[in-house]
Amino acid sequence: MSSTELKVVNPYTGEVAFTVPQLAMGAVDAVVARARKAFEGWRFTPMDERLALCKRFVEAFKAMGDQVAADITLQMGKPLSQAKGEINRLVERAEHMMSIAPEVLADEPAPVLPKFNRYIRHEPLGVVFDVAAWNYPLLIAVNVVVPSVLAGNAVILKHSSKTPRCGQAFEDAFKKAGAPENLVQHVVADHAVADAFVKHPGVDYVSFTGSTKGGHEIVRGAVDRFINIGLELGGKDPAYVCADAPFDFAVENCVDGAFYNAGQSCCAIERVYVEKSIYDRFVEAYVAKTKEYVLGDPVDAKTSIGPLASKSAPSFLESQLEDAVHAGGRLVLDPKSFGKPAKGWFAAPAVVADAPQRCALMQDESFGPVIGITPVSGDEEAVKYMNDSLYGLTASIWTNDVDRAIRIGQRVETGTFFMNRCDYCDPALPWTGVKDTGRGCSLSPYGFHQLTRLKSMHLRTELPG
Repeated sequence: MSSTELKVVNPYTGEVAFTVPQLAMGAVDAVVARARKAFEGWRFTPMDERLALCKRFVEAFKAMGDQVAADITLQMGKPLSQAKGEINRLVERAEHMMSIAPEVLADEPAPVLPKFNRYIRHEPLGVVFDVAAWNYPLLIAVNVVVPSVLAGNAVILKHSSKTPRCGQAFEDAFKKAGAPENLVQHVVADHAVADAFVKHPGVDYVSFTGSTKGGHEIVRGAVDRFINIGLELGGKDPAYVCADAPFDFAVENCVDGAFYNAGQSCCAIERVYVEKSIYDRFVEAYVAKTKEYVLGDPVDAKTSIGPLASKSAPSFLESQLEDAVHAGGRLVLDPKSFGKPAKGWFAAPAVVADAPQRCALMQDESFGPVIGITPVSGDEEAVKYMNDSLYGLTASIWTNDVDRAIRIGQRVETGTFFMNRCDYCDPALPWTGVKDTGRGCSLSPYGFHQLTRLKSMHLRTELPG
């Protein structure tokens, strides 16, 4: 069974950082067989033992934190300070899911019926195949891996080809925690081998985070199978800044929501609508705040924007800017004003004012540090523009009027609606989307529901007569 090598390139130096062997097609059956064996030994493990394992996993991961953060920066260019923050968020999400697992996964009694015992079990699915993305390599994976283990499943984790060491970190941490052999396996695989896992009869659930195109490929791969698939795909998340917004707070957070992680966030703000009465002031303040960002070596503590993870991304973003300006937008912050580092796949922040609604910058996912801002006459026009998208992951409103936020939030087509917040995934709430953003959810009690199946237990305890 021959295998090929995956070359992982450091996006700051442009050089190959390391190579790892990729799984051969002929090895898929063995990986799944190991996972199924682990599942059969784990599925009836008491909840307190599942919790204890996941607690040890968290401690092991924290102990590995400095190396894992350095590996994130090496592989996808995230500033080291932000990579270290991702470790803390992983702990937050894992601990929340552990805290709710006993209650959510407990048997549910049905209404009392004399001579019967009726209840509902939440049984594990079996083997979960999780395809995780590179932009938040720890958070995207933990959303599925830890809840899967808590629910009684075994996991095969295929991380992005940009960040394979992050997948390895999950397997290593579970091993250090004393997990049963092969309960959590990491594989490095190309698209064809990943598709073989999706099609494999021994895989019971597939979770995929990535592009909408990739989501369609996953669905096609499973078209002949009656399994559920969780898909968290593209986004073009809007922000609506009202005239009564807490102005300085809104500016600062809308800038951070657009440019944190170099804009490479599933739920980054990608378009901003501002009420006309404060529009000019907002644009001016937005540009001034954005100019504070620093491009450079992601290991340098002063750096707030590192290189992009994809070599082709800077030219793609440049084409979006050109299209927006050609359509009538004004480039009020030229990325050239930042200067360009001597090396690395960089794209500097760019701001386009008066961005036309139909241009690519306002319609197509950017996934980089560019933003379009457009004036609106009020709530009706804002809702119209916010819903004018193929995507629906998150949306935010910036206002001091809670009732106004609720009214608008009920009308906006999105999985999560924020007031005076953005670019945040709350583990107590379901992480989900609408339209081409995908289907299913992770986190919250409903994330466990994705990873279990219902079984009705209907027991006659007394015979008639």
